[in-house]
Amino acid sequence: MPRGWFLKVTPGTRFVTLGGAVAADVHGKSHHATGCFSESVDSFRLLLASGEVWNCSRDENPELFHATCGGMGLTGVILDVTLRLLPIRSAYFDRVTYRCDGLDALLERLQETAGVTYSVAWIDCVATGRHLGRGVLTVGEHATEGGLVPHRPPRLALPFEPPFEAVNRLSIRAFNALVYHKELRAVKRSRVHYAPFFYPLDIARDWNRLYGRAGFTQYQFVLPFAAGADALRRLMGRIAGSGLGSSLAVLKVAGAANANPLSFPLAGWTLALDFKIQPGLFEFLDGLDAELADRGGRLYLAKDVRMSAATFRRGYPRWEDFQRVREKVGAIGRFASLQSKRLGLD
Repeated sequence: MPRGWFLKVTPGTRFVTLGGAVAADVHGKSHHATGCFSESVDSFRLLLASGEVWNCSRDENPELFHATCGGMGLTGVILDVTLRLLPIRSAYFDRVTYRCDGLDALLERLQETAGVTYSVAWIDCVATGRHLGRGVLTVGEHATEGGLVPHRPPRLALPFEPPFEAVNRLSIRAFNALVYHKELRAVKRSRVHYAPFFYPLDIARDWNRLYGRAGFTQYQFVLPFAAGADALRRLMGRIAGSGLGSSLAVLKVAGAANANPLSFPLAGWTLALDFKIQPGLFEFLDGLDAELADRGGRLYLAKDVRMSAATFRRGYPRWEDFQRVREKVGAIGRFASLQSKRLGLD
């Protein structure tokens, strides 16, 4: 960034590796405009199980290129990546925030701002009734003024797990109300540095300790537009009514699917939620999985810790194409993970 370049696609944290960004084919606040990370990748070198190193691009070994982008490391080891960057003149963003009192208002604003490159909405996932889906939409573009000022390392850190249950129904409800009501104006314009614009949680290290020893899991799904806003409303209603809560819920618009068989996004709405691990949670998420699959949706592999093989195969119908590529290069039985074994990709 100090040299006037920025990533065309970045996820919600800067603590990722370049190989991981390719393997998960990460997306960000600009997917509707710029697609996934792989769209900026020209080529990479891949170390195969045989010890050979292959060059992979859309023209050279294209099947392996597409299988590796989003393939969760199951095709080989990415050695280096050639990618295209975005020229910038400033480290800052011109930001506009909109406070929306319900899901209908939020979806309307998302449609109105569809031409803006970056957009993301924080959602109050415990609000019900006419306030279901209320939230704060943030949109922005690269500023042309302000200078190329690098970010500062996080100074805050949670040094230990709190001796009390910090994340509970009461604290989640209070936190969500605070985030919603702190936006005093319906529309607010400001200029902010890229660090809080893209990476708000990176301001503090080890914030996950707030969830206690049991930890948390992030559940992210994409629901196709074809399923309709009523389907999104029903899913959000189930989440709000579950009492399990989520203090962090992020809604984005995803663009069209790409050519990578295991890449996550497709044209629709994607919602990411953090759930504290507690009794009954996984059973509840199993029910969401089933409804989501019935409506043509799927879960994000990069954030999955519990999806079943059946849910995976319904959500990713090209999984067999992926396996055929892995078989061709001798990756099956050589590259694996706990996730791949659970999903039947070993």
